[in-house]
Amino acid sequence: MSRRRFLALSGAGATALALGVPALTATAAETSPIGFGAGTTGGGNATPVTVSTLAAFKAAVTGNAAKVVRVSGLITLSGQVDIGSNTTVLGVGSSSGFTGGGLRLKEVSNVVVRNLNISKPLAPSDGITVQESTKVWIDHNSFSADRDHDKDYYDGLLDINHGSDFVTVSWNTFRDHFKGSLVGHSDNNAGEDTGHLRVTYHHNHFSDVYSRIPSLRFGTGHFYDNYVAGADTAVHSRMGAQVLVENNVFRSTKVAVTTNRSSDVDGYAVLRGNDLGGAATEISQAGSFTSPPYSYSAEPASSVVASVTAGAGAGKI
Repeated sequence: MSRRRFLALSGAGATALALGVPALTATAAETSPIGFGAGTTGGGNATPVTVSTLAAFKAAVTGNAAKVVRVSGLITLSGQVDIGSNTTVLGVGSSSGFTGGGLRLKEVSNVVVRNLNISKPLAPSDGITVQESTKVWIDHNSFSADRDHDKDYYDGLLDINHGSDFVTVSWNTFRDHFKGSLVGHSDNNAGEDTGHLRVTYHHNHFSDVYSRIPSLRFGTGHFYDNYVAGADTAVHSRMGAQVLVENNVFRSTKVAVTTNRSSDVDGYAVLRGNDLGGAATEISQAGSFTSPPYSYSAEPASSVVASVTAGAGAGKI
């Protein structure tokens, strides 16, 4: 697969390139996150524990000691389960995970969530909530609901808020939902969110998700190599957020990127290398975030659909 390297890097990534060491590629995300969530290790090499019941899962993810929890089978939730720091939650096979509720990462750090099916999170529960948490990797999960109910019947599939920081969202599928992924929950939370909410989304597939792909307030977002199909409004930057939208593919989408909807203060956006597929853009303010502070390799939009449809979602690692 051909890939185009971007050299506007800093820190360790720039040093590596100066020494002739290749930048991280998309496939490196199979073992470690790329982007703002780089360095997240979760439970690391802790001995895995496999659970198949809700009670066993709750017990296994409690506390901040290093732990790897393997979920076998589909577990029904009512509400959300809190996940402790230094935790990896990993689905077994292609059909394990949770339905009816979700997971909450609140005031924790260093958490990995991979290979889970997370479906139909009844409001007020999100599929995953990341709240006041740092160093998080959400990878190769399949999020879904349905659009047979009112838009508020289910809550968000993945919401990141209350000053959370250093998050990577990679190789996930998001399907059949109204509210995809909200970053920053309120226009009135500048004091907590400003300078935080740094999130990378790459190689995700959003299919028939109406909006919030993502919706970002105050923070800094890098949205690259994603495939969006069937959206009304996709990337939404507001309340001074800075978003770099790079090498994505949009199909059957009305507005690919907007910076001037729904909030009193507009956001900022920079677009490059995207295949808009006829979608409109509403860019009221050009952004200044053009060079992410990490090493990454963005493949061209021409190969994104094939890459993402083959590699995103549970059961692909």
